[in-house]
Amino acid sequence: MADQEWDPRFAAVKEWELLQTQVEGYEKHGLYIKLVATALVATALLTAAGSSILMAAMIALLWLQEGIWKTFQSRLEARLLELEDMIAGDKPVAPCQLHNQWQATRPGLVGLVQEYVKQSLRPTVAYPYVALIALLALRCWW
Repeated sequence: MADQEWDPRFAAVKEWELLQTQVEGYEKHGLYIKLVATALVATALLTAAGSSILMAAMIALLWLQEGIWKTFQSRLEARLLELEDMIAGDKPVAPCQLHNQWQATRPGLVGLVQEYVKQSLRPTVAYPYVALIALLALRCWW
């Protein structure tokens, strides 16, 4: 067992298992954020409570929050692909270097914000938020 612990391929497999679990967890968090946004809008529409503009701002914040979660998830997905190449024997990769790799390529503030916005605009992220904000806009005209 001790030999396996120091084997880079074994370490890569263990890292892959842990990161895969984290990626799946981020997917759940994204779904929870969508559910909260949907519940807020449904409550606002059914009870006529709150300002539509304020509610739309809250939905936009939740949308951006999901974009941030998806950015974190995409970084883990990139590392997973590297680990899969290593495990398959296609590419040498040092295991347990997630943060060192990210730190070496970390963008500045503008780059980080661009990543967040880019992730927020992915169709699978944007889908419910655009519809929810449109419903709130319709509410303003009724």
